[in-house]
Amino acid sequence: MEKQFREAVDRGLVGETEEILRNNPKLDVNLREGNHGDTALHRACSRNDDSMGRFLFAHPDIDVNRENNFGFTPFMRACFNGSTSCVRLLLKDSRVEVNQPDTDGYTPLWQVSFWEHIVVAKWWIASGREMDLGSAADYKTDAIGRAAQDEKELGILLERFKENPDEIRHAKRLEIGWYNEAAAEMFALVVFVSDGLLRVTQSDQSMTTHAVRFFNIASHLPLELQMVLCHRVVGSSKEIIHGEDSEVAFKSLAESLLWSSFFTN
Repeated sequence: MEKQFREAVDRGLVGETEEILRNNPKLDVNLREGNHGDTALHRACSRNDDSMGRFLFAHPDIDVNRENNFGFTPFMRACFNGSTSCVRLLLKDSRVEVNQPDTDGYTPLWQVSFWEHIVVAKWWIASGREMDLGSAADYKTDAIGRAAQDEKELGILLERFKENPDEIRHAKRLEIGWYNEAAAEMFALVVFVSDGLLRVTQSDQSMTTHAVRFFNIASHLPLELQMVLCHRVVGSSKEIIHGEDSEVAFKSLAESLLWSSFFTN
């Protein structure tokens, strides 16, 4: 059954993969195979298959930081391959160790710099996740030094980010449309809460779920915008918010994201 599982993952067949795991509850979702000892999540990240990545992330037994034979985590694999969609997916999950080096001591950001994956770097900066720029005294962690060797755009970007992280993060979020995507995600989560498909409480923060992400985002909003969210949630069962009013409220939310520095998690 391990062979069928691997083939389904490698072909990107989410439905078939789900069925195999459901019918074989003892199957190890973190099974390492092949010369590299990659897991299913490694292989999905290698192919930039974010649909399979999302499915595997939701599995209760998934080890998001499982290393292969070379110490590559799935995040390292995604950075190495320039798998932008999977990098973006992994950056959203607090379980993922984004600065964990491989067995030779090279870090994920060093790999991004070496292979000049500037789009990956932009999304990493925009995400607000920790970014170890390394030390000039340690070649295997010195992402700035590695990128600057070729005097390319990525080296300049990392240098500027080191000097003024808040300004550069805001600029990259504007450039790549991060704010609009974040606002859309928040709106979707609010709808899920409103329709009873998602429950959000303070205690949920001990878990890594969509509820945690929603709570962390909402708790950093200005009070008036928190009230917009509460109004929308309450509106599902008590006071209905008309569609046009909801649209206006969330347009104001998106606009506020452009000029506020609170939206960092």
